[in-house]
Amino acid sequence: MNLILQSTITCPACGHEKEERMPTDACQYFYECENCKKIIKPKQGDCCVYCSYGTVKCPPIQKGTNCCG
Repeated sequence: MNLILQSTITCPACGHEKEERMPTDACQYFYECENCKKIIKPKQGDCCVYCSYGTVKCPPIQKGTNCCG
């Protein structure tokens, strides 16, 4: 299985987009927007910010596991 490790994350506060490399062994619960400096967290029911605001789900979800860490 080839995992996609790049995801474009979009800030829900200001709409700023940035391509980021996702961690492969854990979920990223907090993310600071470089534009507006808002700290974003996942939406309820999602395990990480990439699952909520990214163009690609996090690697553990891509592997078919229910949640990270």
